[in-house]
Amino acid sequence: MAEQQQYWFNVRTSSVETDYDKSQGKDLMGPYPTEAEAARALQSAAERTSAWDEEDRRWRDGDPDQD
Repeated sequence: MAEQQQYWFNVRTSSVETDYDKSQGKDLMGPYPTEAEAARALQSAAERTSAWDEEDRRWRDGDPDQD
């Protein structure tokens, strides 16, 4: 069974790359299962960072609604 293609986002060139044409690891985010997810890498990272920052704020401030 063939391994599924993976996609990478190159932060230096702002382009999506595949397993077959990927650049040096220091320039890459991923792997991602689809090209579309790789293309959203920076946006996804920013969204996760915002969510973690909010979680940290609630934990630090003792928010009773925190999960």
